[in-house]
Amino acid sequence: MAKVSAVEIRAGNLLEWDKRVWRVLKSYHVHVGGRGGAYMQVEMKDVETGTKTNNRFRTDEKVERAYVENREMEYLYNDGSSFVFMDKNTYEQLSLSAEFLEGQAGYLLPNTEVKVNFYNERPIGLDLPSSVVLTVVETEPNVKSATVTTTYKPAKMETGITVMVPPFISEGERIKVSTDSGEYMERAS
Repeated sequence: MAKVSAVEIRAGNLLEWDKRVWRVLKSYHVHVGGRGGAYMQVEMKDVETGTKTNNRFRTDEKVERAYVENREMEYLYNDGSSFVFMDKNTYEQLSLSAEFLEGQAGYLLPNTEVKVNFYNERPIGLDLPSSVVLTVVETEPNVKSATVTTTYKPAKMETGITVMVPPFISEGERIKVSTDSGEYMERAS
């Protein structure tokens, strides 16, 4: 098993902590000014029992990553109740429920390559690419001279998630979205 720095913890990672295997749902880097120092706020779910917990790791702390088998898979489609993936080596298909994906489904487009993590031959997690390109399907109209403002507006993406975007983004545009934080990164070409 390998130890990783707490600042390297990302959503979808699997950690071995407190003698259990946990899947990271969210991770935030928090910097408190003054004496507090920085830390990682991590929301995790126990793979076996399904219980959730929040934990803080100091940024210099090392965390044990669970040994899992990563399989390269391609997301094919959503059949209504589950998401279907295909193993790129064996061409076997695997169906995972929306509940299993824990909010990651909003970043999946057909033909997206992902890594599905297996622990004891059972799927336990999904590693998404660090960012995805999505199309804006619904947002407020463009505002003139909006480049000088620092406010953001909600925009609904083609996958159904809502992302806060700068005011100059309009419907039909493609944007790059971080899969870790769900935040707008930049326009996509």
